[in-house]
Amino acid sequence: MKSSAIEIRIASYEDAETIADLSRSTFYDTFSEQNSSRNMELFLKEQFTHTRLVSEVGAKGNTFFLAYLGGTLAGYVKLREGEAPKQFTGKKTLEIARIYGVKACIGKGVGHQLMQVSLETGRERKLDMAWLAVWEHNTRAFNFYSQWGFEIFGTQVFLLGYDLQKDWLMKKSLK
Repeated sequence: MKSSAIEIRIASYEDAETIADLSRSTFYDTFSEQNSSRNMELFLKEQFTHTRLVSEVGAKGNTFFLAYLGGTLAGYVKLREGEAPKQFTGKKTLEIARIYGVKACIGKGVGHQLMQVSLETGRERKLDMAWLAVWEHNTRAFNFYSQWGFEIFGTQVFLLGYDLQKDWLMKKSLK
């Protein structure tokens, strides 16, 4: 899929190392300014490890798409089927588990294209609902999801190092 200079392609297991590296760097770039270095370091060392991230690629229920801007890796999205909040019992759902962009590429349409391919994928798979979690202090991401029609339906706790944080749970019908 192409849009201007943005190309989106499905990732394969051969991309696992690249996705793991990109996951860690984009997570750090996105959240380090608002969190303590101690909690960031602990999270990356114990919860968001390179090994764990590599193992996610190709795991059952996971689909990754990579975004390239002008031929350079610009971001990715991780989609997950099979696990959903209890509010969706009986519904077929797609979790947009991660949608991260390289800092220099934010605002250039990469997130838009990744969201578009995510929702198209859910519809092609005949799923009922897309959902995601977003940190309550990540205003830019919250506004982005709201513009796509996602609405808050609950909250969950996210542990970043020693810090218990609150995520908004957001949903969007795929029908």
